[in-house]
Amino acid sequence: MSALTTSAGVPATPNRPGPISWLAVLAVTMGIFSIVTTEILPIGLLTSIGSSFTVSDGTAGLMMTMPGCLAAVCAPTITVATARIDRRSMLCAFVFLLASANFIAAAAPAYWAVLVSRVLVGIVIGGFWSIGAGLAGRLVPARSTRRATAVIFSAVPLGSVLGVPLGTLIGDLEGWRVSFVALGLLSVAVLIALAVLLPPLPARQVTRLRLLGGMIRSVDTRFALSVTVLVVLAHFGTYTYVTPFLEGVTHASPGLITVFLLAYGGAGIVGNFLAGTAVARHPHAAFCVAGSLITLATLTLPFLGRWDLGAAALLIVWGAGYGAVPVCSQTWFVKAAPHAPEAASVLFTASFQATLSTGALVGGLIVDRMSLNAVMTLGGATAAGMVVTAAAARFTHARRRPPACGPGGDRPREVTSRSRA
Repeated sequence: MSALTTSAGVPATPNRPGPISWLAVLAVTMGIFSIVTTEILPIGLLTSIGSSFTVSDGTAGLMMTMPGCLAAVCAPTITVATARIDRRSMLCAFVFLLASANFIAAAAPAYWAVLVSRVLVGIVIGGFWSIGAGLAGRLVPARSTRRATAVIFSAVPLGSVLGVPLGTLIGDLEGWRVSFVALGLLSVAVLIALAVLLPPLPARQVTRLRLLGGMIRSVDTRFALSVTVLVVLAHFGTYTYVTPFLEGVTHASPGLITVFLLAYGGAGIVGNFLAGTAVARHPHAAFCVAGSLITLATLTLPFLGRWDLGAAALLIVWGAGYGAVPVCSQTWFVKAAPHAPEAASVLFTASFQATLSTGALVGGLIVDRMSLNAVMTLGGATAAGMVVTAAAARFTHARRRPPACGPGGDRPREVTSRSRA
């Protein structure tokens, strides 16, 4: 029996007016925007929250570690456990939980309460991302799926370019608790939009744990896991502590740090859409370029980041590189398992979030025991390892490709384990 069951009677493409379909896409995009902003906002408020509860920067970094750990566990378990429940209902439930988490953080009497709220955020990330990341094909016609996917993933850099800088600015002006109140109100608005704009989304596939295990045995999936782990480890092991770096090494003012983060996020949006265009035809090259930009920025930041102009330029390079990472990684996983898009999203989410939390934790240990410059250098070395791994994947893929044959140079159809199954 197949590990993947397709529900009968569910149309392959949506039968709704174009504007309504795209409003549904925007609602999902805003959901991911709210989640991404909530997840990474502590990066901009790290020192403020830490000083409120008299904890070190490394301990404050647990706010980044906790959601990633929970998301990595929840991505497969929640997706499997709720596989037969309408996906619209699940998305609304997750956003309700997100609003609750933000309000708990805003009212936290002690640091442990902030961590409790971050546990709830982790559950939301694992569930919403696993379902929402692959929904584009169910909301718009097939010809628009790639564009809708790019729009949904644009929420990741938008969270950096708008969410985190605005949240940081609000925190500087009114206090970090007000930032979480604002995010809670935004989550409530997103919840209403999802409930009104999304069509019923009955389960089309039942993802089982044995399917996920089978995917991991694929060479393509293992390469996707390897490059994702390395680049996310490099990024979040360093970017989690970029605000302390800008304060302690660059000696930038709070207002200038907000400008730097805006520049970083703007470059991320550009990187996201450029990668969305390039990754379909050149997936290995796109990921190599993204990793190379992150490597360049993090390795040279301890030297050029001592000056405002150098720090700004390198953050733009860094933003362009990281903006391409989520869409490149998701594409690699989907290409490795085109027969199971939701399962591919589960593996993408679980590996991404597990590594995010590990990176933030390891980075915090390095910051507390060594220095901010050391964490940037080690992160750059890890990103360089990702580039080498992506290049090896390209070489392996080229060797497995069947040779051209016939006068027209047509290639015989590649026979894989999936096509033989």
